[in-house]
Amino acid sequence: MAWNEPGGGKDPWSNPRGRGKPPNIDDALGRLKDRFGGGGGGMGSAGGSKGILAILGIVLVGWLISGIYIVDEGERGIVLTFGEYTSTANPGPHWHPPYPISDVITVNVDQYRDRELSMSVLTNDENIVEVDLASQFTVRDPYSFLFNVRDPNGTLQDVMQSATREVIGSSQMDYVLTDGRVEIVDAVRTRMQELLDSYKTGLNVRSVNLQDVQPPEPVQPAFEDAIRAREDEQRYINEALAYANQVVPRARGDAAQILEQAKGYRSRVVNKAQGQTARFDALLESYRIAPSIIRERMYLETLGEIYAKGNKIVVDPANANNILNLPAVNKDRIVQDPASSAPLAVPSLTTGQGLGGDSSSTSSNNNRSGLRTRGSE
Repeated sequence: MAWNEPGGGKDPWSNPRGRGKPPNIDDALGRLKDRFGGGGGGMGSAGGSKGILAILGIVLVGWLISGIYIVDEGERGIVLTFGEYTSTANPGPHWHPPYPISDVITVNVDQYRDRELSMSVLTNDENIVEVDLASQFTVRDPYSFLFNVRDPNGTLQDVMQSATREVIGSSQMDYVLTDGRVEIVDAVRTRMQELLDSYKTGLNVRSVNLQDVQPPEPVQPAFEDAIRAREDEQRYINEALAYANQVVPRARGDAAQILEQAKGYRSRVVNKAQGQTARFDALLESYRIAPSIIRERMYLETLGEIYAKGNKIVVDPANANNILNLPAVNKDRIVQDPASSAPLAVPSLTTGQGLGGDSSSTSSNNNRSGLRTRGSE
């Protein structure tokens, strides 16, 4: 039965102890005075007032003490006075007017906040790639982080999607899958920071990691074949470069050696020609002084050079005055005169021995006769 229904004697204002009468406020105050100040009278009233003041003082001190707070290392405290931003507290102990006048919200500025993203992106050449991206953030400006963005986590997710689609959407698929990973990560990180700064989120992008990027599953076998072909191409290029690095230095060394040999040969030929020229000039001066002697000398030197290269010795048997005893040599190297069994004598080409005969002209004629005989042989 409801309390407001008639009958039953139910009354919401009834007091069991007072049998249906409302409580007496004067009696309650009197009992409170008796508890803190004793009985009635002037002294009792003064003691009760002091007790109330003491209680109020204790409550006031406790309320003021409640305004003490400590900001931990790696955190910042945002102080609000009647709900409005007042200041930012650094790590350490601080005090502010207690609640409800002021309040403090602490923000961890050293904590790394992780966000991951998996989505399909259309590249510039109209291909689709599956991208798995992870990033880490920290709070750079606590005030902006708390009051400029309603949903920081949602904003982070939207910024990651926007930057990834913008960067990968402007790149070729082969570049995204192979050589452009590092450049794409740097571009995504830069673009994300630009967007976060433009929104005044107070966040700082610490790192971006492109965990995986690959073509859609139905076309992965074809792309794997293309990647293997590209790897084979690079391997062949590296092998060719290694071979070139072996052959080219050797060829350069051989070329340098040939050049040095050519320079040496040129110097030798030039020096020899210069020496012969100097000798000829000196001989010309001598020839101008004694032409007959120089002609005779040149004739004898020329014959000596010619016959020194031969393997036979021919002498005139009629002029056997000068006999040259030769050491034992091969028999095919000695030529004898058919008319005589004695060894052939070799005429002396020296001037002193040539003058040992009747006259110098006779010795010269005999020598020329012997040389002509060898020429006729």
